[in-house]
Amino acid sequence: MREQLVPLERYVATPTVAKHRVFVWLPAATCPDHQLIVVSRADDASLGILHSRFHELWALRMGTSLEDRPRYTPTSTFETFPFPAGLTPADTAGPTEPLESGVVLPSVAPERRPAAQAIAEAAHRLNTLRENWLNPPEWVERVPEVVPGYPDRIIPKPEFAAEIKKRTLTNLYNQRPAWLDLAHKALDAAVAAAYGWTDYTPDMPEDEILRRLLALNLERSSQAAPGG
Repeated sequence: MREQLVPLERYVATPTVAKHRVFVWLPAATCPDHQLIVVSRADDASLGILHSRFHELWALRMGTSLEDRPRYTPTSTFETFPFPAGLTPADTAGPTEPLESGVVLPSVAPERRPAAQAIAEAAHRLNTLRENWLNPPEWVERVPEVVPGYPDRIIPKPEFAAEIKKRTLTNLYNQRPAWLDLAHKALDAAVAAAYGWTDYTPDMPEDEILRRLLALNLERSSQAAPGG
């Protein structure tokens, strides 16, 4: 894991056990512990696919649980999830390309670049909206760390300290305000387009989504089998 993270400026992380299956960026200087699952990708498209409704449903169905809390089990969730064609982990393993907008794209085949960019832009917007809610710029001060390369310390202004303590991702997803729901729907639409699902709508039944993902999983499994 450490070898995979060395060349990256950031990586994707999700709690092993959590009420809500959320994925976030962590800076490369942060050392994850055993309560985190990390993915050695720094591009927004990979974050977007993982944070889509499709991967969330797959992870809930294929993962395990701790009491009543879903547990992300990489062997049965990440390793079996059928990523959109041309945007699989093998396809996004190359160098990344930061754009002026702040979006980071994976190095993928030219014909898949539009799909990757649409997902990346939606994921970048979702992450920006969440970060602004978690730490509103007018409520906090960012103080550089004394050690170069480490992220800035985020210190709440005294008058907002109590409110900042309440601003956690768990509380945000418990509330799921309209702006968050719309950002996720935009992300889901971009990922659905990457699958070629032109008939996708936000109210598509979960069983239909899982049926399609399973069919794609089985198709790729047969191709990867000896003689397939």
